[in-house]
Amino acid sequence: MPEVGRVETPESYWLGHRAIPKLMTATTIPVQRSRRVYAIATALVIGTGLLWRSGLFPLPDFVAKYGGDSLWALVVFLGLGFAFSRSSTTRIAVVAVCFAWSVEFLQLYHAPWIDGIRSTRLGHLVLGTVFNGPDLLAYVIGIALGVSAECIFLNESQKA
Repeated sequence: MPEVGRVETPESYWLGHRAIPKLMTATTIPVQRSRRVYAIATALVIGTGLLWRSGLFPLPDFVAKYGGDSLWALVVFLGLGFAFSRSSTTRIAVVAVCFAWSVEFLQLYHAPWIDGIRSTRLGHLVLGTVFNGPDLLAYVIGIALGVSAECIFLNESQKA
């Protein structure tokens, strides 16, 4: 219970004499993304990801595996940025992580119908086949790259 005379605000929870700020109460800056730019960026990242995993470049196994996963998550971030062009970068990033992690955890489920989809090339590229915990970190890294690039690009475009 809050102490007498203290008012509980939506920005904080009162525990004894200390206020603990709620998570993610930062103000968000309105964002206006160019769908054309995001479509082009998505296509470029998809092409890069296909080349990355093709074996045409002599990449170490670790880099080929987890770099491809990071690029896949970056495509998720860009796709969401394209679809929700006015949403905040934070919201897009959180939804992208939730989506990517959901797809990864879905790999723990094996039924004939979904394994049939996964057996196709497109199904394998989109849904994967086997759960791998380190992929979760690779997804966060890919989305963080997208957030960083977006922040840099939006700051540069606002200065111009």
